[in-house]
Amino acid sequence: MKELTGKLCLVTGGTRGIGKAIALALAEAGADVAINYNANKDLAEKVCAQICQAGVQACAYQADVASEEQVNIMAEKLLNSRGPVSILVNCAGITRDRSFVKMTRSVWDEVLSVNLGGAFNTAHAFVPPMVQLGWGRIINISSIVGQWGNFGQANYAASKGGLISFTMTLARELARKGITANSVAPGFIETDMTKDLPEQVKQQINTATPVGRMGKPEEVAAGVVFLASPKASYVTGQVLAINGGMYM
Repeated sequence: MKELTGKLCLVTGGTRGIGKAIALALAEAGADVAINYNANKDLAEKVCAQICQAGVQACAYQADVASEEQVNIMAEKLLNSRGPVSILVNCAGITRDRSFVKMTRSVWDEVLSVNLGGAFNTAHAFVPPMVQLGWGRIINISSIVGQWGNFGQANYAASKGGLISFTMTLARELARKGITANSVAPGFIETDMTKDLPEQVKQQINTATPVGRMGKPEEVAAGVVFLASPKASYVTGQVLAINGGMYM
């Protein structure tokens, strides 16, 4: 029996990039997987079909995670149709890059509301049933940028740094309930966010990374599967840095 057989996972932002890789990896570990998407229903259904190839169940739910109302509706539908979620992976995130002096308040608020507010909304909706189960895993996808900052990403850095602190607080509050909370901080990963970078910038990233390359979504997903597994029952409040040694 695979280590996550019988568990139900929810992966927000699970239709592409790191989120998709996480959803597929959790399925390979035996979990049934629900993915959240914001707009592209067709893509979500295609990912669900891929998940089902692992011999598990999959479903997709539309919700803008920045909206508390939409997340609560999603949670009610998921709970009524599938039961309580035991593994919550918050991966939904956006970027709206520009230097701080040119950053408007609306752009600041937009990134914070999705990247940090979205994790609050989903945790607030899905943690109470998890407490009733007496077992749970919360895994928040942060970023190396949340650990060291980055030019032109004050909003993104603040949201991802805040996500780390939020995770640590959940870890302290929920440990006695049988729930762990950890964050994963990827470095530069080969996704839609990085594929359009100029070649010169990609080369600079590779040079600055001790292993000499960008990471792959599957490498991040492997870390998430470990944190979701029973083997990680004594790991909570931690930041798993998957960055090729770029930040130590």
